[in-house]
Amino acid sequence: MLEQQNNRITTYIGMALIFVLMFLWMKYATPPTTTEQQDPNAAPTETGASASAGQPAADPSTPAPVTVVNDSLLQLQMAGKFGAFAPAATGTENVVVLENEMVKVEFTSKGGRVKSVLAKSFLKLNADSAGNEIKTPLYLFEDTKNRFDYTMSVNGAEGGKVNTSQLFFQPEVQGNTVVFRARTTTGGYFEQSYTLQPNSYQLDYKIGVNNLQNVLNTAQLDLQVDNYLDKLEKNQTYERTMSSVYYRINNDATEYCDCRKDDQDALGTQPIQWFGHANQFFNTSVVAKDFNFTNFTGETKVFDDFNPDLKLVRTYASVPMPNLSGGYANMMIYSGPNEFKRLAAYDVHLEDIIPFGSSFLGTINRWIIHPVFAFLLKLIGSAGIVILVLTLLVKLILFPLTYKMVHSQAKMQALKPQLDALKKKFGDDQQQMSVESMKLYSEFGVNPLGGCMPVLLQMPIWLALYRFFPAAIEFRQKSFLWATDLSSYDVAFRLPIEIWGFGNHISLFTIIWVVTTVWYTWFSMKQMDNATMNGDQARMMKYMQYSMPVVFMFFFNTFASGLTCYLCFSNLLNVGQTVFTKKFLINHDKIKAQLEANKNKPKKSGGFRERLEQAMKEQQRVQEEKAKQPRTKK
Repeated sequence: MLEQQNNRITTYIGMALIFVLMFLWMKYATPPTTTEQQDPNAAPTETGASASAGQPAADPSTPAPVTVVNDSLLQLQMAGKFGAFAPAATGTENVVVLENEMVKVEFTSKGGRVKSVLAKSFLKLNADSAGNEIKTPLYLFEDTKNRFDYTMSVNGAEGGKVNTSQLFFQPEVQGNTVVFRARTTTGGYFEQSYTLQPNSYQLDYKIGVNNLQNVLNTAQLDLQVDNYLDKLEKNQTYERTMSSVYYRINNDATEYCDCRKDDQDALGTQPIQWFGHANQFFNTSVVAKDFNFTNFTGETKVFDDFNPDLKLVRTYASVPMPNLSGGYANMMIYSGPNEFKRLAAYDVHLEDIIPFGSSFLGTINRWIIHPVFAFLLKLIGSAGIVILVLTLLVKLILFPLTYKMVHSQAKMQALKPQLDALKKKFGDDQQQMSVESMKLYSEFGVNPLGGCMPVLLQMPIWLALYRFFPAAIEFRQKSFLWATDLSSYDVAFRLPIEIWGFGNHISLFTIIWVVTTVWYTWFSMKQMDNATMNGDQARMMKYMQYSMPVVFMFFFNTFASGLTCYLCFSNLLNVGQTVFTKKFLINHDKIKAQLEANKNKPKKSGGFRERLEQAMKEQQRVQEEKAKQPRTKK
């Protein structure tokens, strides 16, 4: 009796540990809150710049003293600092705009770079302190701390280096193209050219040099791109999880920096075809067309919830100078939404930025679930109704597994009288009950695990959908019933306090899922009738099945409401399928007759059941031998 009690305690402890591990795994699929604090107003540090030792920092509130110099002296100072690029070291910043039906791109002549990108068809969604949703225009690459500049080795320059962020480029607009040139004393220039394609988020981008043979002293141009990602979504925890630096190793694979913590990937001489700075649903990527980037380093810095920025993503890469010998190095800049079809059309695997998952999960999402959903959305229009239709399709595809599960349950139900007799005969003797139950299953040709295997075979689809809903931009800000954004959590009402692991709100879809899951569990166990298990096993099964929804409630409360909506539909359809199958497709008299026929068939020697039965008998013998041994006093 004491041994049985110890077994029960061990079982319950094991169950508790399983639930804790499952919860932590699901919860920390999201990024932890980092302790790093970043000054949102701090300007980025220039490459190679450092404070003079022993010199106090200047007081920003004190105006700097005005030094009056004549033009000749200024020219000498600029020439000493910037070499032949001295003419471009002074000037006035001008803003140039290129615009099409989808984006409005602002450029600055200071550095000759993109200043911001307005995605016209999308809105930024945040919530105020009271939880009210606020929608504002959505800008990409707009932060004043951002960088997109090249470092060049210049003869005669101070320190031998000049950075394009220090130079004023002369802009020239030609239709949908703007050309920026930083001129030199030799009559040459460094050029950056941008062409905005119509009805697109694409900028054709190229850099070139002219008459700089005696000016530049380098085999490469070193590019640095800093992107302080803005918070664009209501659920910033998952937005932070799905934001990172992605890069494509030429003709090999797409990789990315860790999304949940500060990380750095340095690839050295490996050729890189493209790199991208990705939010949850948007990205800004640079694709090399006629060369490969080298000396690539990708870096992420995670900020906490109190920082106005979501994350810093940074890239260092080099453009080999030999590529400029023909005049230009050609690239493409994409700054827009993570739309699968649009990104895949570039045929450089840019669609890998969408975090659908890796391995077989990503394959299922990219080439099965997403195409079906996109087709249905185009046909139906409502994302919520499409989720219902998608659930129906999944259930129809998996119906053979459901039928097999219900058929197995019906076989177990047919054996209930015999199992009840065994339970009455052996009482609380768990070992003997297990051995005799296996004999009974073997005699009637019943697999006690037949009802479990169909559930396990459905797991890949469930795991794929877990990654699909918060990654597909088609759900972003799409409403259904009371949910205002199917890519984020729905809010039935708010709580006065923040609860760790739960949030400060109640998701109604999550509550409905918990209720329907408990109801379906009760319904399924009622159909099975736990006569197939002894008392402790039955109690353990009940505890696990009834407590599972409660454990997962803490996770789903802050997850994409599209997934919890799908799970609610799935539970309702599960009950409908089970009732329909049991009532109209299962012939219970035929099953009983089949079991009796199995009983009378000659049994084959060997097989899994016989080996399992022998193993249980051996375990029973060991336990009996243990019980016979005298106990030693401590």
